[in-house]
Amino acid sequence: MDRARLVEALAEAAREAGEAIQQIVRRGFDVETKADRSPVTEADRAAELIILAALARAAPGVPVIAEEEVAAGRVPTHGDTYFLVDPLDGTKEFVRGGTDYTVNIGLIEHRQPTAGVVYAPATLQLHAGVVGTGAWLEADGKREEIRTRSRSELLTAVASKSHLNQATIDYLERAAGGCGYAAVGSSLKFCIVAEGEADIYPRASPTSEWDTAAGHAVLLAAGGRVDGPDGNSLHYGKTAFVNRAFVATSGWKPPRLEPYLEPFAGGGNLPEGL
Repeated sequence: MDRARLVEALAEAAREAGEAIQQIVRRGFDVETKADRSPVTEADRAAELIILAALARAAPGVPVIAEEEVAAGRVPTHGDTYFLVDPLDGTKEFVRGGTDYTVNIGLIEHRQPTAGVVYAPATLQLHAGVVGTGAWLEADGKREEIRTRSRSELLTAVASKSHLNQATIDYLERAAGGCGYAAVGSSLKFCIVAEGEADIYPRASPTSEWDTAAGHAVLLAAGGRVDGPDGNSLHYGKTAFVNRAFVATSGWKPPRLEPYLEPFAGGGNLPEGL
């Protein structure tokens, strides 16, 4: 698979989905509640249909595991290679009228992300990366390579805007030197670390794998790393596509997150996003 060519197709699909989202924003929309109590809108579904069609053209035969398809009970049979799609990550911020929501498309191979795009429709910024090749940001008609920065003596963190919990605060206080943090919605937090604007992004509560795959790929391509709560590299293809927790950094190995977490059975409702 030519991943460089593929990521260009993913970027085009994300932009097309993003334009559909913005059209719906301009005319207004209703908000529904899914079985897991998370919000969903017409924009989520419209964007996902566009992405599914685009991926069928760009990578025929590669299964696509997409958030709204899974919510409807449609999970394709898949092997080691498949796409993970979140057509509108940060729906809560989207519903509130914020701008920090994204379209996420990630390629998984052998349980690891190898390519991905994160597109922010409200700002027209697109982050993309191919692991082993590099990552880039496209904004204002310009494309530039992005890299993580060396670890700062005084760390800067990003954390979830809608799902910040006490475990995350405790981790930042005790394990990350009491560093301050900026609260940001969606997978943009991975991209902020990938751009060298922050050092660490801990998430001490469950997420779905489609929430993280694209941003994870961009961060890896930019020189970063993402560890699960046990301190090992975060992998994909887990039960119900759920990440228990993770810590993303600019490339250095962080302290383990597991001691700060409450027991997690891995069942119940799916997570609500980033």
